[in-house]
Amino acid sequence: MTRSSGSQVARQSTRVALWATGLVAILYAAVAIAIVAWLTVSLTAQLDERLARALAFESAARMRMEPPVAGAPAAGLVPSDGGAAPPGLPFGRERAFWFISADGAVSSIREDLPLPPEHYGVTSPTTIDIEGSQVRVAGRALEDGHVVLGESMDPVNDARTSVILGLLAIAPVLLLAVFLGSLTVGRRVAMPIERARQRQLAFTADASHELRTPLSVIEANASLALSAERDAVWYRHAFERVQGESTRMRRLVEELLWLARFDATQRPPQHEPVDLGVLVDQAADRFAAPAEARSLSLEVRHEASGATLSAPPEWLDQLVGVLLDNACRYSPVGGSVLVGVSTADRRVVLTVDDSGPGIPEDHRGRVFDRFHRDSAEPGGAGLGLAIADAIVRATSGRWHIGTSSQGGARMSVSWPMAGGGQGGS
Repeated sequence: MTRSSGSQVARQSTRVALWATGLVAILYAAVAIAIVAWLTVSLTAQLDERLARALAFESAARMRMEPPVAGAPAAGLVPSDGGAAPPGLPFGRERAFWFISADGAVSSIREDLPLPPEHYGVTSPTTIDIEGSQVRVAGRALEDGHVVLGESMDPVNDARTSVILGLLAIAPVLLLAVFLGSLTVGRRVAMPIERARQRQLAFTADASHELRTPLSVIEANASLALSAERDAVWYRHAFERVQGESTRMRRLVEELLWLARFDATQRPPQHEPVDLGVLVDQAADRFAAPAEARSLSLEVRHEASGATLSAPPEWLDQLVGVLLDNACRYSPVGGSVLVGVSTADRRVVLTVDDSGPGIPEDHRGRVFDRFHRDSAEPGGAGLGLAIADAIVRATSGRWHIGTSSQGGARMSVSWPMAGGGQGGS
């Protein structure tokens, strides 16, 4: 992948990560607001329940104001220590108490906490402000007046503040983790896609180039034929050139279609046991005439019986055809092609040796690239070995490229033997 495409992947991944982080931030804020609201409502409801129980528990007689206990704090709400309610403070600590008589007089054990007049007749729980402090109050009517209890909202406010601070502390860590995670996942996902896109662009450009050449030759010959009267010999040569380029273009189109169908295949053809020796014999029969035309010696050797593997037969036939075609094309006139079928280590092995120029070691890693050619020999578009490699990978095969005993290339493929049988070379 080029540097520009790598930068594009980085930009796209960063953009995706920022969008993901923003979305998570919005969702986190919504969840945080819901948590804070639920906590406030829940704690306030618990406070209201305590006030209601206190109002219901105490009798009307005990709801008369008594003198405050000695030693009680002089100001503010009395802090709770969880102990029993002392005399003079019948509803426990952290509560304020007001009694409003029928004539409107207000008595309280806490003269420093005056109840606002508008709340003298309060019954249902409500939050009011007394001397700068939030107090939750509730009241109850008596025969000779009205009683009001109040409890500080500080525990509710403190719990809410603690939760908010905790959520604020978690937010940066969470969002950073989401951003880095999204960035990492985005790059891992985008890089194969970008590589595939680059390969597709290169594939399209190479295919266009390969098709342009035969089309240019056909067009040029047609233009020359129409520009003036020619003799029969010239027309024959022109049609021969047109036929050759048409054959080349047809083969290229067929290979492109095969690769396109292979890439788009969701399910491979049905695998079935295939006797590789029989399949190789049939392919060798097809190539007997081309080999004879170049005075090539085409020999098939079966070094073991029962060379059976599980694969789609049509794919294996295509693979053997590609290897034999390359071997016959690149072997010199009068050369030799040797095809071997053997078994070793529970694997079926196909070997094709030729007497051609061979494949340099530094080029062997690229021979399966689409449209890659190491020879100027006419007739190929560099797609045959790409097709062969796709078949080998799809059938769990393994490649081995070496030098043949004739000095040319050795193309060898091995597969697991069907049924896991034991074989030997």
